[in-house]
Amino acid sequence: MIDFTVKQYRELLSSLISGGYNFQTFDEFIKNPKDKSVVLRHDVDLLPYNSLKFAEIQANNNVKGTYYFRAVPESWDEKVIKKIASLGHEIGYHYECLTTCNGNMEMSIADFEKNLKALRKLAPVSTICMHGSPMSKYDSKDLWKKHKYKDYSIIGEPYFDVDFHEVFYLTDTGRKWNGDKVSVRDRVDSSFNLSFRTTQNIIDALNKSNLPDKIMFTFHPQRWNDNIFMWSKELVLQNTKNIIKKYFFVTK
Repeated sequence: MIDFTVKQYRELLSSLISGGYNFQTFDEFIKNPKDKSVVLRHDVDLLPYNSLKFAEIQANNNVKGTYYFRAVPESWDEKVIKKIASLGHEIGYHYECLTTCNGNMEMSIADFEKNLKALRKLAPVSTICMHGSPMSKYDSKDLWKKHKYKDYSIIGEPYFDVDFHEVFYLTDTGRKWNGDKVSVRDRVDSSFNLSFRTTQNIIDALNKSNLPDKIMFTFHPQRWNDNIFMWSKELVLQNTKNIIKKYFFVTK
């Protein structure tokens, strides 16, 4: 079975619904986490219309997710942002300021303020999430060693405000669910001894009620496609990136 298709995503979503999970945006989860809940986080790094497709599928199933947009042309599409917000989903800022400002702290916080203000003109924004920028030497989370995001009416950032000993984290980073060896920054300190290779493996575990009650998924929708040409193109690009990250950027 071909993985990382929209068809496979629909099946995963169906299994979560059948499993009785409550779907919460990250904002909702921070404010009032339900006993059995799942947060569907989407990092809109590229191809924003892929994310819109996910948002429409969710809305058709009365499901809400959270979508983090970068302040770069390949992610920031105002029509898409407004449309996803209109479907009832949460919009957040996928910041990478230390990378785009070459590590300059003061330039970075000014860039953060500017982009957050611009995004809030399109939709309410109460949470943020770091973009990993794996090819950069800068970790944008370091911005908060000097500044405080809560000073900007931001209530949560997943890498700081989620206890991943209580919330099971699943990410498609590297276009694989067990891609920790090729992940530069999308890592968490987890107490769960669970690992899945494919989306079907996750679906099978859900159907057997073998997953924890609190889960956060991170999707990169540009990696999911039913078009075989686009699917194959992304596979080649991601495998090349994984090799580069593994041998040049990932700490062994």
